[in-house]
This record gives sequence, C-alpha cells and structure tokens, in this order.
Amino acid sequence: MTEMGIRPLPVLWGKARFKFSADGSVRVSNPTPLGPYPDRFTERLQHWAAAAPDQVLLASRDGEGWRKVTYREAMKAAGAIGQALLDRGLSVTRPVLILSGNGIEHGLLALACLHVGIPFVPLSTAYSLVSTDFARLRDIVALVRPGLVFADDGSRYAAALSASIAQDAEVVIACGNPRRRATRFDALLATTPTSAVEQAATAVNPDTVAKLLFTSGSTGVPKGVIHTHRMWCSSIQKVLACYPWFAEEPPVLVDWLPWNHVFGGTVSFGLALFNGGTLYIDDGRPLPG
Repeated sequence: MTEMGIRPLPVLWGKARFKFSADGSVRVSNPTPLGPYPDRFTERLQHWAAAAPDQVLLASRDGEGWRKVTYREAMKAAGAIGQALLDRGLSVTRPVLILSGNGIEHGLLALACLHVGIPFVPLSTAYSLVSTDFARLRDIVALVRPGLVFADDGSRYAAALSASIAQDAEVVIACGNPRRRATRFDALLATTPTSAVEQAATAVNPDTVAKLLFTSGSTGVPKGVIHTHRMWCSSIQKVLACYPWFAEEPPVLVDWLPWNHVFGGTVSFGLALFNGGTLYIDDGRPLPG
C-alpha cells in the first residue's frame, strides 16, 4: 500500500534480552543505551516555540471547526499563567488540582505548572461527575491540599466543588456558574510575566515533581504516584527508541485517552510536544455522541 503513502512502521525491539526464571517469571531487558533527553519537560516547548512557532500544538472542537493553539501561543500562555501561579505562592505543598478532563485550558495550565516547577494533579472526571457522595474526591483533596483548583465548566462541576473544596480555596473556571466565588481562566492568561518566571523555570531540574497521578482505585483507595521531569522525559525518549518514526516528522495525533492516566497524559501528550507535533483532542471517547 506504499502507493497510497502508507509504509511499514519499524519497531526496534529485536535486540531485547529475555531471562526465564524457574518461578515462571520472564525478565526483559534492552542492551541499547537510552538516548539523551531534556532535564525538564518544557525545554521542548521552548524549542518548538522558536523553531516552529506557527505549528499547532493543541486543537479541540469548536462548533463545526477546531480551536487551535500554536507553539508560540502555548509558550506565551505558559509564561503568563506561570506568573499567576507564582503570584499565588503555589508549590509542591500547594499544587494545582485539575478536576475536568482533556481540554485546551487544561493543557495550557499543565504546561504553565511544568514550566515554573509547580506540580499539578489531574483527576478522573468520574470523581466529580459520576460520584454521588464525592468521597474519593474529598479524600484526594485532603491528601494533596491544593492551592488552586481548576474546573473548565463551573456549572458541571458545581456540586463537586461545593462538596469537596473549602469556600476559602481559589477555584478557577473557563465558563459556567460554579455557584461560588471563582476566578476566570482568562484572568490567568492576562497576567504579565516577570523575571520570576524565567528564574523559576531555570530552577526546575530532573528531580522536580512534574505531576501526581492517582491510580484507579480498583484494588483499594486511589494512590498518588509521583512523576518527576526526569521520569516523563526519559519515558518519551524510551518510546522514541522503540518507535523512531515519531521523530521523523511532526506527528499528528487524534486522541481521547484521558490525561489523568499515563498513556493519554504522559505518552500521547508527550509524543506530540517532544516532536513538534499536533494533538487533536477527541472528546468522543470514541462513541457516536
């Protein structure tokens, strides 16, 4: 089918070494050294904002068309939002909690957190939109003690916010009525960056906590798993070592996998950003609706 522009995709796992143990376990190792990778995740955002500023990074449905954010726009937003987060004194002990699912505001907020070294915690929307007692959401809030909580649609998340977030905590929304005092996302975007943003970005290192992902809770209560910048960057380099064609040209992904899980939020998001690609956010999941 090469005449249609489709070609075989090589997978470089032929050099894998297998060790079979008497207990039935199999250990697989790869003797090929891992290639170089950045010290911090947003180094690649800065690179592509300079090398291909007009390339689209994120896109989401907007009526019959698509709302798009370029690398230049994403880098500018990371600086503005990053300053707003620094102004609020957010830190590893006061991270950003994200209640809503995949979306452009979610993506820009995550990039800003990564840029200035403030951990973010994306949660399954089921904790806010499916649960009726919000018990797991309250437990997670008590554990992470967020300094800022984001929900894209204040109306949809009003009940969850009321049940789990203290009235004196800052809530940020993109639209809707959360039935409480809230900051508009556009106010974060309107913040003017200062030298504090660059200082914070320079201070981010491989061991800086990037985000906290919670397990599904299928074997008990959800458990928070720390992801550092080193873990995220090295994992993407590992994928590129196995699938080098991702780096041959900027990949274009259409993906619904939730960003509160590793595949969607770490691999899909990371592959697009690291290679100057575009991630089209599909909210179909994929279902007829």
